[in-house]
Amino acid sequence: MTSSSAARGHRAVLTPSPVVPDERRPTPGPIAVGPSVEQHVVDAVEAGGGTLGPIDDETRGLMWLSHKAIDELDEVLTTHPNIEWVQLPMAGVDMFAPIMKKYADSPRPLWTSAKGAYSEPVAEHAVALTLALLRVFPERVRASSWATVPKGISLYGLNVVIVGAGGIGLEIMRLLEPFDTSITVVRRSTSPVPGAARTVAASSLDEVLPDADVVIVAAAMTDDTAKMFGASQFDLMKDTAVLVNIARGGLVDTDALVEALRAESLWGAGLDVTDPEPLPDGHPLWTEPRALITPHQADTPEMTAPLLAERIRHNVAALSGDGEFIGVVDPAAGY
Repeated sequence: MTSSSAARGHRAVLTPSPVVPDERRPTPGPIAVGPSVEQHVVDAVEAGGGTLGPIDDETRGLMWLSHKAIDELDEVLTTHPNIEWVQLPMAGVDMFAPIMKKYADSPRPLWTSAKGAYSEPVAEHAVALTLALLRVFPERVRASSWATVPKGISLYGLNVVIVGAGGIGLEIMRLLEPFDTSITVVRRSTSPVPGAARTVAASSLDEVLPDADVVIVAAAMTDDTAKMFGASQFDLMKDTAVLVNIARGGLVDTDALVEALRAESLWGAGLDVTDPEPLPDGHPLWTEPRALITPHQADTPEMTAPLLAERIRHNVAALSGDGEFIGVVDPAAGY
């Protein structure tokens, strides 16, 4: 590599968003940033041709940068009903669902998220967890003496089930291409996903689990998907299968997972997200020899900041009619 070479960096995975109908399209106008102001976001708004201003009755677009100040966002929208567009900082927006549902029957505000923006770093983490589990890294890193019994599974040619067909799922598929895996995608519909050997509806999840060697959970967290993996699903899986969850902890029944690992009915589980989260000190998953836990850091602020900035730049430009909004959220469905 020469000194002039630059790191590639992560790129957003653009998944199709519905075209916003005229009655839902926000009116161009001043854009505010809250609850705190970050310079890279300010720069992104300006790069998109937006006009920055304070949060007031003139505000038309709101860049909300916190996933914790939920009540504050609710108050801002109530106090300033002229806000017609809210850009959220997360790919998964389940924490904002109670607020969005208040506006489910209203054409505005338009809600957009970062879905697809962080797909590359999160997919990279999912594949890392998968490889680590198959090669029994949880056991190896806890060892204090030299193992004499060979143990490990190759990823090449395995059957992989990916739950979710958003940007993360698509990027996982791309990263798995060199391993010549056979991929089944589980999604809301049966519309084929290019590159997958088959695509099935979520209602058919139990039918594809018995053949799965690897199951990667990359679905949105909604009322319908809560604890979609429980004791009955783990009973269907091979004892040589691994489960990886990089979506939301609530998609997996934690108690059922602990029991399955203790019974050695799963080869391993890699979790970047847990329920509860943070995972409390002393929780059995911390010492479970078949579990690998990372603290919800499949992406870091250094990774996400430029990706969110690009999403904001694009959508600010769309506010002025230059292109279409990306990451449009259905407030009724919550994703």
